[in-house]
Amino acid sequence: MTNFVQLGLGAPILRVLDSEGYASPTPIQAQVIPHGLAGRDVLGIAQTGTGKTAAFALPMLERLAAQPERAPRGGCRALVLAPTRELAAQIAESFRTYGRNLRLSVAAIFGGVGMGGQVQRLAGGVDIVVATPGRLLDHVQQRSLRLDAVRVFVLDEADRMLDMGFVRDIRRIVPYLPRERQSLFFSATMPSDIGALAGELLKDPVKVEVAPVATTAEKIDQHVIHVDVADKRRILVDLLQGEAKGLTLVFTRTKHGADKVARFVETAGIRVGVIHGNKSQGQRERALADFRTGRGRVLIATDIAARGIDVDGIQHVINYDLPNVPESYVHRIGRTARAGAEGRAISLCAGDERAYLKDIERLIRMNIPATDRRPTQASDRPRSSDPRSQARPEKHRAHRSNRPWNRRDNGRHGSAPGRAPAGSGTGLAQVGFLAQRS
Repeated sequence: MTNFVQLGLGAPILRVLDSEGYASPTPIQAQVIPHGLAGRDVLGIAQTGTGKTAAFALPMLERLAAQPERAPRGGCRALVLAPTRELAAQIAESFRTYGRNLRLSVAAIFGGVGMGGQVQRLAGGVDIVVATPGRLLDHVQQRSLRLDAVRVFVLDEADRMLDMGFVRDIRRIVPYLPRERQSLFFSATMPSDIGALAGELLKDPVKVEVAPVATTAEKIDQHVIHVDVADKRRILVDLLQGEAKGLTLVFTRTKHGADKVARFVETAGIRVGVIHGNKSQGQRERALADFRTGRGRVLIATDIAARGIDVDGIQHVINYDLPNVPESYVHRIGRTARAGAEGRAISLCAGDERAYLKDIERLIRMNIPATDRRPTQASDRPRSSDPRSQARPEKHRAHRSNRPWNRRDNGRHGSAPGRAPAGSGTGLAQVGFLAQRS
């Protein structure tokens, strides 16, 4: 069995890995790290939860530490692009953890916060910048960040970038990078548009493919409950008061739906956090912090969080709304059963969502076990002294597939899922999101 020593990592990083309890590399780490250390371009096909952050972070840290020149003023030596603020912050924190025995600086650059502090942080030069595309482009265009000294460039979650309408921004950023650089490109899926982008960015890349998107974690106990729309919220409360008493991530399809569900659940005395594109950066960070520490054991989220939340110990993922794009189901339930742990995924399927369920089962090549469940009796329903918060049957709105969601966001809007026309020969539906401009 390969270990981290055999991969060629130095003692400072090995000490950190040992203290963090990393016993052996994951498959993608074992395959990517040697090529990363050798300076090769890499095309990695791997979904969230496979350990790919360490796969590109460890060799990058090793190479930068071996060449200890200072970053130029207003510039950086390595750049990582991520699709969401949460993921950018998470990746930056991983770099700080893995590199704590090295004298390398890290900055996370994203929207939702003022640019002033970021400008000051970048002014003296930073070794590693982790950024979202929109905010990075703002800094480049305002000349508060130069990219001509970048030696290593990583594009993470490329298919998510496509979904969120960021590919155009990426193409505008690339000309600012030097031609001679190492590039690592990661995507959970490889539709034709993403394949074309990879061809533009990479030179003679090594291709590494791990855990295709149609493969769900083996230790996830998947289950679907067929429900009436009007009963969904009460059944959710039943689950949260019953079997789902540990850390639980609940997915809704819309921001408005997330807020409505959260208000209903809170009337049952369950503390919840909510994260979606209309929440401020501070609100999102507080919700994630409460969830990580267990102060709030339930987090309700839209798909903006599906690839951006990496929290240990999530025991249940509940799909309050089934996603209209089947690949999103795989990314959602991948938040549980991580690092060898077990987890359960429960989906509430209303009558008008059964087509979505069939698409999901076709993708994962299995039938999800199903049961019917009666909600609690009326006397058991959550109540509140505020008459406006009394439980009412939720009016279900059919998803409209022809809305023009796939447009570039300007920081004033949150994420709102919609369905774009099918994109590639792989059959992947390209989903547009109004992403927070970062």
